[in-house]
Amino acid sequence: MIQIEGITKIYQLGSVEVEALRGVSFRVDAGEFVTIQGPSGSGKSTLLHLLGCLDRPTSGTYMLEGTDAGALDDDGLAFLRNKRVGFVFQTFNLLPRLTALKNVEVPLIYSGVAGDERRARAHAVLGAVGLLPRSGHRPSELSGGEQQRVAIARALVNRPAILLADEPTGNLDSRAAEEIMALFEELNRSGTTLLVVTHNPSVAERARRTLRLQDGLLAKDEIVKHPKSGGTPQGEA
Repeated sequence: MIQIEGITKIYQLGSVEVEALRGVSFRVDAGEFVTIQGPSGSGKSTLLHLLGCLDRPTSGTYMLEGTDAGALDDDGLAFLRNKRVGFVFQTFNLLPRLTALKNVEVPLIYSGVAGDERRARAHAVLGAVGLLPRSGHRPSELSGGEQQRVAIARALVNRPAILLADEPTGNLDSRAAEEIMALFEELNRSGTTLLVVTHNPSVAERARRTLRLQDGLLAKDEIVKHPKSGGTPQGEA
C-alpha cells in the first residue's frame, strides 16, 4: 500500500539547509497499525506530511497504492490526498463557527458531493464515532475528546484507505485518550491502515509495528510481539 525509497526532505531556512529526512525507506501493507516514534526534530511530522501528500520530498520515491505521488502535479496530489488519505491532528483543526456536522461535511464539499449525500455521510460517520447526538454543537461546546472524535469523523468521511494521525492524544486527558485509541483499534480491525506519530509508549504498545526515527534516519523498524489493547494512554505533553 505504501512504499517509500530513499526519501529525503531538505528545508531552506535563509542560507541554511536543514535535512529533516536523510534517505528513509520502508513499506506498509494494507491493514497494518504502525506508530512512528522518535525525539523532537527526528523527522516524524515531516514524514507524516509527506505520506499524507501535504508536502513533497526533496528526493526519493513515494508509491501510494501503486501511484507514484512524486509524478503528480498539485491537483493530482490534492485528489489523491482527498480520496485515499485521512488526517487527524493533535490540535483538532475544527472550524469554530461550524457545527460538528458541518465540520465533517467540509471534505465532501471539496469533493463535489451533493448536499443530501453530504449530510447522510456526515451523519453516518458521526454515528460511527458515537457523536451523532452532539452533531449540532460547535467545537467550543464539546470536550477535547469529543472534538477529536469530530476530527476523526471528518478524516473518515471520504472513506480513506489510510488514516494518518499526528500525536492524536496529545491534548487529551487519560480517559479521552483511551477512548480515542480504542476507536483507532476498532477502525484498524475493520481494515483501515493506521500510521500514528506518538512519543507516548502506552500508545505505541497498542500498535503492531513501530518505526523509530533518529536525526532524519530510520533507526529501527520493530514488530510489536504482543500488542496491548484497552490500556490507559496518558495525554501527551
